Amino acid sequence: MKRCMHVSRAVVAGALLTVAAGCAGPTPQQEAAAPAPAQGATAAPAVDVAAGPADVILSNGKVITVDDRFTIAQAIAIKGDRVLAVGTTDDIKGLAGPSTRTIDLAGRTVVPGLIDNHAHFMEEGVLWTVELRLDGIETRAQAVDMIRAKAASLPAGRWVFVLGGWSPDQFTDDKKPFTKAELDAISTDHPILLQFTRAETYLNSKAVELTGIEAKTDAWVRRDASGKATGVVDAAGAGAVSGVIPPLPIEQVEPNSLAMIRELNASGLTASGGTCPDDFVPIFRKMASENRLNKRFFCLVAVPMGTSADTVTKGLPKIADLKLFQGDMWVDHFAYGEGNYGPASDNMVAVSGTQKPEDFEQWGRIAREVARAGMPMHSHTTLDATADGFLTQIEKINREFPVRNLRWTLIHGEQLKAADLARMRALGVSAAIQPRATIMGGIFHRVHGDRAFNMPDFRTIQDSGVIWGLGTDTFEVNQYRPFTTLYTAVTGKMVGGTVVNHRTVSREDALIAHTKGSAYTILQEHNLGSIAAGKMADLVVIDRDYLTIPADEIKNIKPVMTMVGGRVVYDTAAPATQTAAR
Repeated sequence: MKRCMHVSRAVVAGALLTVAAGCAGPTPQQEAAAPAPAQGATAAPAVDVAAGPADVILSNGKVITVDDRFTIAQAIAIKGDRVLAVGTTDDIKGLAGPSTRTIDLAGRTVVPGLIDNHAHFMEEGVLWTVELRLDGIETRAQAVDMIRAKAASLPAGRWVFVLGGWSPDQFTDDKKPFTKAELDAISTDHPILLQFTRAETYLNSKAVELTGIEAKTDAWVRRDASGKATGVVDAAGAGAVSGVIPPLPIEQVEPNSLAMIRELNASGLTASGGTCPDDFVPIFRKMASENRLNKRFFCLVAVPMGTSADTVTKGLPKIADLKLFQGDMWVDHFAYGEGNYGPASDNMVAVSGTQKPEDFEQWGRIAREVARAGMPMHSHTTLDATADGFLTQIEKINREFPVRNLRWTLIHGEQLKAADLARMRALGVSAAIQPRATIMGGIFHRVHGDRAFNMPDFRTIQDSGVIWGLGTDTFEVNQYRPFTTLYTAVTGKMVGGTVVNHRTVSREDALIAHTKGSAYTILQEHNLGSIAAGKMADLVVIDRDYLTIPADEIKNIKPVMTMVGGRVVYDTAAPATQTAAR
């Protein structure tokens, strides 16, 4: 992709931007005929330059704006929580006033705030300060040291646990599953539970005792030749054994979530879409009202539909009562989703789905009511049979209730094919992609064979013209760091460096997907996703040049400063000088 290295010129008096001739044109993704914003989605207001000078100016940098022409600028002016103007350092300095704070970027690169289009931050982040995380750890030896240190920091009897976000396949030194004996060598005084995504769980003897699996007759308890539990639990038992860990009181939601958000800001994340527990949403809204919430949460909402035609019939009238777009730019409900109807769902580590035709028909009844209500919708779609079943239902619904402007999205999309994508483009359906192969590449290849090299098929998705975004589906089934996600999309490698995907995209297209594309999938493309006048001032200053470093180094990029709504929420003090304008 040809990049525009000639900087946009800002007309200071009006803070208007003109784009330099010869810049790269829109990508196929940008050229796709985009459906209109869904009803209730807010548009960016015009910048009122007459309101006064910039509050903050960042200058002397390399600003990857991710605007429609992928313009590279040098400086950014911010007024309140939005971008006032973008251009050259000389242009933007004219917007400074006596109280303007200036930040000298000293040549550093700036990207828009990274957006995870689908994650489970709100419900799973409550464990942040008590759970051990192995995200991105590349050696088993380091993981063992971390488990041992966690045990040493806790009183005897306290749980040491990891609820996903890693797999043995990410280790470069030893990819074997953990054994009960190995975990016993770390501690027999603490129950230890290591959940490898949702595929396997490894327990020490104390955890075997407390979970009671020795007495269970379930097939998901693995046993040795003598019939004793080995300490390995298969996927079907993951919830049963992890459910023994004592829950945290609701009072811990706020402090633990704030600790999680600090780490997410440090990784460059500024916003996400995903599921949000009903009882947590008021807590997050309270933190936002007190200016203590430093990341944006856009939530899915759904009516529990049970597992039969009768329960669906009872649930359908409740859909029209759901309220979207009742919040603000910090916490809001934006779409119906995710699973929608359990029997129509699928499993990413299964060779094929178990759905029956009537399951897709019941899913279609639900989707039809969502369409009748005029709502956006996100649908869990991993395997190709699921994509075909859903798209067939959507095509039927479209004949009665056109869906193009409803902003429907298929999420996950590991097995989306060219034919599926053509149907999606015709319907105006977007794709929220999460490359879970970043940590699950090994198990994908064991289950799906060579087809896993196309899971997901980033290149075909990009070339299809379907609007798509990047995310993680973290915390259980993936790591959470956006630059690791970008590394997988660009190199095809999982954590640890093994090549697991042959259908990669350019670093430019990957960045567009993790910013502007994901903003689209959460209905915030007018506010988020690029550094442009009128948009929210969500941006990340990074420690190396994303566009020029070797691709293998993308995963090592570290933010040095993160801003959300013009507010610095993470800062290593790397920008050299911060002064008031003179």
